[in-house]
Amino acid sequence: MQTRLVRLVVIGGDYWPSCCFKVCDKVMDTARMSRKSVHAPRCTLGLSGIGFLVVHYFLQTSWQKEDRCMSDYLIRATGYNGHVRAFAARTTGIVEEMRRRHDMWNTATAAAGRTLTVTLMMGAMLKGDERLSVKVKGGGPIGQIIAEANAHGEGIAYVTNPHVHFELNDKGKLDVARAVGTDGFLYVVKDLGMKEPYRGSSPIVSGEIGEDFTYYFVTSEQTPSAVGVGVLVNPEDRSVLAAGGFILQLLPGTPDEVVSRIEERLGQLPQVSRMIGEGLTPEQILERVLDEPKILSRTDIQFRCICSPEKVSQALVSLGKEEMTALIEEKGEAEVHCHFCNERYHYDKAALEEIMQEM
Repeated sequence: MQTRLVRLVVIGGDYWPSCCFKVCDKVMDTARMSRKSVHAPRCTLGLSGIGFLVVHYFLQTSWQKEDRCMSDYLIRATGYNGHVRAFAARTTGIVEEMRRRHDMWNTATAAAGRTLTVTLMMGAMLKGDERLSVKVKGGGPIGQIIAEANAHGEGIAYVTNPHVHFELNDKGKLDVARAVGTDGFLYVVKDLGMKEPYRGSSPIVSGEIGEDFTYYFVTSEQTPSAVGVGVLVNPEDRSVLAAGGFILQLLPGTPDEVVSRIEERLGQLPQVSRMIGEGLTPEQILERVLDEPKILSRTDIQFRCICSPEKVSQALVSLGKEEMTALIEEKGEAEVHCHFCNERYHYDKAALEEIMQEM
């Protein structure tokens, strides 16, 4: 199958520029401009180069945090007689929880929220107790973006520097690419219950997150994909108004007519602002790009960290009696900070002595 001319729009932020290009060639050219050398398998499907933003749910800011979290969910689906598998998610609540815990500024929220949204959808590709972690390291001022998720809709994310925000870019949108940078790689580690975890990586081609994950799927997992993620932030109080996205993946043997039909439907998608105003659900978004999608499952999304007082106490026990004794005598207290959820566990002298008695 030849690379196809795609009649649609690539979105790096909340905008729909009018353009026409060969998607695979564009992604490869972007990679070449940002990297001295890029080694990747030949791209055989035009859709594999799409990385565009979809913000698909408008959340009234008057809603309480608990209501936001309850509204988050993701779906798995197939389309076109099983030739396409798809994932779509509404992540407004979990992205807001991440922002609140880390006191993130707007551009950092957008970058980390997009990454967390894709990571959660990738978690839906797993099963059982399998987990994955994602690291986006583009050399920008935001530092690293770290996100984790599992097969049960539980996820979490943080950035090295949450206090990053820039003036809007020339498109009038949050300048995520400037915050993330383009001099680095996207890393994925999957714990599949095997002796060694699966590890994959790909160069960052744009810093807009959607295009970078699209490129990752093509080059590292050899899966032609369309990745659309986005976060809408309230400029007044920095709260998250809407977040979400979708992933489309074409399976081997997909007929040319199916590819053409998906290209056509993607090209007819309304503006992002219109979809937000319509309050589209994950199901409704997939209905716009797939022919009668078959919903396979729905999973609630939750912000959940694996840290706990019990695990922190175990970590202190692992220090050994000698180090614990020195800690009590020299400091008289201890504080353990979880980078993922920003929770801080404080132990006074009495608490440390109690832990010592268990050793």
